[in-house]
Amino acid sequence: MLNVNVDYVKPAIDSSDKKALEQEIASAHEKLENGTGKGNDFLGWLELAKHMKHQVNDINTVASRLKESSDVTLVIGIGGSYLGAKATLEALKPYFKNNDGPELIFVGHHISSEYMADLTDYLEDKRFSINVISKSGTTTEPALAFRHFKTLLENKVGKEEASKRIVATTDKEKGALRHLAIQEGYDTFVIPDDVGGRYSVLTPVGLLPIAISGTDVDQLLDGAIQARKDFNERTLDNPVYQYVMARHSLYRQGKKLELFIHYEPKLAFLAEWWKQLFGESEGKENKGLYPASAGFTTDLHSLGQYIQEGERHLFETVISINNASRDFKIPQTKANLDGLNYLSDQSIDTINKKAMQGTMLAHLDGGAPSILIEVDTLDAVHLGYLFYFFELSVALSGYVLGVNPFDQPGVEAYKKNMFALLEKPGFEEETKVIKERLKQS
Repeated sequence: MLNVNVDYVKPAIDSSDKKALEQEIASAHEKLENGTGKGNDFLGWLELAKHMKHQVNDINTVASRLKESSDVTLVIGIGGSYLGAKATLEALKPYFKNNDGPELIFVGHHISSEYMADLTDYLEDKRFSINVISKSGTTTEPALAFRHFKTLLENKVGKEEASKRIVATTDKEKGALRHLAIQEGYDTFVIPDDVGGRYSVLTPVGLLPIAISGTDVDQLLDGAIQARKDFNERTLDNPVYQYVMARHSLYRQGKKLELFIHYEPKLAFLAEWWKQLFGESEGKENKGLYPASAGFTTDLHSLGQYIQEGERHLFETVISINNASRDFKIPQTKANLDGLNYLSDQSIDTINKKAMQGTMLAHLDGGAPSILIEVDTLDAVHLGYLFYFFELSVALSGYVLGVNPFDQPGVEAYKKNMFALLEKPGFEEETKVIKERLKQS
């Protein structure tokens, strides 16, 4: 189902380094499975897909009700509370039409007044429902969006009907959103205590929006369950080990940036999900590769020059879908004014694959090697498989790096400054300090 090809990075890997890393990764794997490593209270994702099978019927029941009552479902959340669902929807739906379900619109993942105002206008003649996703219910961006669109829905259909169209995915017993859900009688789903936000795509956080879209969540879970079985081997024959080994070998040689490259626009939001997973898991204690992404061949016309000849501090992780679900061949023309008759009867996907191979060779020659991850096809089973592959990879990678891959101690710094500037109650001293700093700048 998945293969990691390190042929385009082999010249940069020292054999002795490879052997040492194999032992380090195996040790990290042992810690993870035994629960003796850092962050061991957040390991629920390991067996998550198997446990979630028991909730599929409940998820599908609520999803069906929202489909019947809605033209649009608003998915309100930020970070791990929306990226996994968004990545799945973008990867699996047709480019130019919705799947079997209402239109899903994501909001609450930024603070744009124009976006919210335009969305308010768009909903004027639409039947809409809300899936609000927040463990606490007080995270600024989704809380602002929920307050606004909850009020809009209640004014439109009344509080009683609105309560039937709002579903809260939140903590099992505490927090502002849990309290409100009990008070208003919302349907609820639980965010497990032992699963962090960036690992939560296969919890109701991701599965409810995915089910509303019409995607078979059973298949998504089946893929992750299979991956759990397949990636248990403790040698470099394990594709997870190969990926972790290659990226750490390059990191130790001075590479500081990992570019996640896709050749299929449907994977753009998988790249966004991957960036949070790796950036938030590894970027601490002044360590870690910086996760970035690009879509080829499009970005070869904007970033290609830098990747080929810029500072040699980066490598690429390229994801390739071996079998396109749809394809067609290039026709021949008599005039051949565009000079493309030499491609006649070749498929678009074949041309795309040749562009990928040529690019990886060119970048390797230029000092930017590539790790190639090949997936058989792009469907729900393989996507679930891929989610688990990356989650296990970053967990082992974090332990090899010597950090806790399950916490995020640095994300509060900007919030403290923002709250101080907004003069939030309880931040009076911070407000004085930051205002003085701004006067001096």
